[in-house]
Amino acid sequence: MDIQTLEKYARQVRRDIIIMTAAAGAGHPGGSLSSTEAMVALYFDVMNVDPKDDKNPNRDRFVLSKGHSAPALYGTLCERGFFGREEFDHFRQLHGILQGHPDTKKCPGVDASTGSLGQGISIAVGMALGAKHTGNKCHVYTIIGDGESQEGLVWEASMAAAHYKLDNLTVILDHNGLQIDGTNDEVMSLGDIKAKAVAFGYDVIEVADGNDMKQVVDALHAPACPGKPRYIILNTLKGKGVSFMEGQVGWHGKAPNAEQAAQALKELEG
Repeated sequence: MDIQTLEKYARQVRRDIIIMTAAAGAGHPGGSLSSTEAMVALYFDVMNVDPKDDKNPNRDRFVLSKGHSAPALYGTLCERGFFGREEFDHFRQLHGILQGHPDTKKCPGVDASTGSLGQGISIAVGMALGAKHTGNKCHVYTIIGDGESQEGLVWEASMAAAHYKLDNLTVILDHNGLQIDGTNDEVMSLGDIKAKAVAFGYDVIEVADGNDMKQVVDALHAPACPGKPRYIILNTLKGKGVSFMEGQVGWHGKAPNAEQAAQALKELEG
């Protein structure tokens, strides 16, 4: 798919994020907005998935390890045709399919229930290892957060990925530099995250602007390194696309009110 069309979908997904969180009065817009390009590129240009056959055993898999960024995933799945826009009205509501964190039992297109940080990448490693054992040619993708990367589980999973030579696994880091309590450096510095990923056995690609669709697509389509899992660092901007949310830690887990939502949607019109 051409970059301009992917960017059009990304704008709509950003609008979906605002619509959902504003209607519910809850949710996590900041990290959803920063990871939008990655989600759209995966589902519209990279992954082998079919909304009409979402349980096909040969499909590629996606795990949103930073599960609180579910609005970006839901917006992408909706635009891709997995369910209708009417479901946005029930975001984070009892019995709705769009829960606060992805639920594979409720939502079409969700491959893993996530929320407890650090566990999603472990699930993705298990999926990739299972595919290797069964001869399934699918590829497994997961998006992790930089705050999440302070969890030991992330690095245990990474050791396993390298040990088992999971070249059918791509880990994408949404590196926006902010988490719920402040900057990464204030809470728990990640240090040289690229050097750490290399040391843990990944084939590493760093993307200067993880909100530039072409850069993201190019990284996702880069030739594989046989015998090594891939680790893509996307340097992104929290709240990307909404001026008053950009780079602001306060929008990690706060929904916009009606006036703020109207302003955000206006900014995202074109």
